[in-house]
Amino acid sequence: MPVNSRTPQSYARGELVIVVDVADLKRAADFWTQVLGFVQEGDTSGRYLSLLPADGNGIEVLLQKVDDAKHGKNRLHLDLRTRDLDAEVDRVCALGASLLTEEPIVESGWTWHVLADPDGNEFCVLQPPAQQA
Repeated sequence: MPVNSRTPQSYARGELVIVVDVADLKRAADFWTQVLGFVQEGDTSGRYLSLLPADGNGIEVLLQKVDDAKHGKNRLHLDLRTRDLDAEVDRVCALGASLLTEEPIVESGWTWHVLADPDGNEFCVLQPPAQQA
């Protein structure tokens, strides 16, 4: 479903896009569109696939099909901030994420879990401190 009007996320010299390496574009698109509430732009027959915010405003997630397998920990990852940590972790796990932490991590009032998408890319689901929620 194409986005009719688009306002990309800018940075000082242009547009900011997040690229995620994946093995299977369709599987990754199905997972991330449901997790983020984004829409897919294009089809899964090529090497790249854009996921855009449904309202057209914000950062594009560009899925890039790669042949090499993921090794080691990501040096960059997505954080999904939510007011209900347990409900969001349950939701994304039901969509195909794997929970990597048995217990939530707590630091400076923030509470989070580390998860992995179907390609093994780590991401976090975080709940902010009560005064920031």
